[in-house]
Amino acid sequence: MVLSGFDIVVIALVVFVILVLFAGIKTVPQGYRYTIERFGRYTRTLEPGLNVITPFIERVGARMNVMEQVLNVPTQEVITKDNASISTDAVAFYQVLNAAEAAYQVAHLENAILNLTMTNIRTVMGSMDLDELLSNRDAINDRLLRVVDDAVQPWGIKVTRVEIKDIQPPRDLVDAMARQMKAEREKRAQVLEAEGSRNAQILRAEGSKQSAILQAEGQREAAFRNAEARERLAEAEAKATKMVSEAIASGNVQAINYFVAQKYTEALASIGTAGNSKVVLMPVEASSLIGSLGGIGAIAKEVFGDNPTPPAPRPQPTPRTTPAVNPFNPPTER
Repeated sequence: MVLSGFDIVVIALVVFVILVLFAGIKTVPQGYRYTIERFGRYTRTLEPGLNVITPFIERVGARMNVMEQVLNVPTQEVITKDNASISTDAVAFYQVLNAAEAAYQVAHLENAILNLTMTNIRTVMGSMDLDELLSNRDAINDRLLRVVDDAVQPWGIKVTRVEIKDIQPPRDLVDAMARQMKAEREKRAQVLEAEGSRNAQILRAEGSKQSAILQAEGQREAAFRNAEARERLAEAEAKATKMVSEAIASGNVQAINYFVAQKYTEALASIGTAGNSKVVLMPVEASSLIGSLGGIGAIAKEVFGDNPTPPAPRPQPTPRTTPAVNPFNPPTER
């Protein structure tokens, strides 16, 4: 088939229109922004969707990702305020808010954010002691976030989070910290043990004090009751003595016999119950004691009545056929 010149022109025109349409129609995916340059100068930013530009005059300058992105910060050496060398790494999250500023205000955006984050990590962590560094990781993250976010703000970037992933002190420093922690725990254990011992001693002393107080109160009560008993006994003795004295004063001989017999009997009981007495010599005649007992019986008869229970008859001694001989007074020859 031979094409004429008109057909060739038509085909060329159709191809040109298709190329123009492809060059002028741009589709921007969601989460991205395209910058448009006219003869090398930024003019506008294309939003997600179907957009039309002027072919051969305007072109797409930069395709910026406006979704939140993560940036790993490699491990680096940091010297703290107290001259301790540690190794640390981090992770940063950022988002492009202004595509034009992110595209034309800084070159190599990710590299710039990475170096800025690393230098600020050394600055912030280098101004803190090791103990403060290990215990205040949240404070470090907050300071890093404020500093880095303020630094990247002219670039149209928003740093949403900076997190320290790991802090690794040297091995010898870790061993020293472990020994220090062990010493602190032993110290607290000794303090608790000493406090427990002190409290136990205090409680024992309180118990001894209460026991002594109760014992003293018991002794005082016993002494009071003993004194009261002695007082009652003395009153009874005085009353009995008074009654006997009045009987004696009235000329009652039987009262005198009762009083003498009572004292005599008490004296004999004391002699008989002595611990060091084995043999008792009585240099008195038995008839004296019998007479006293007779007097006591007569008094009891008057007191209790005239018909008391008759006592059991006493056995009469067998009369001797030989006269009694006094060993201290031997008989003389006639």
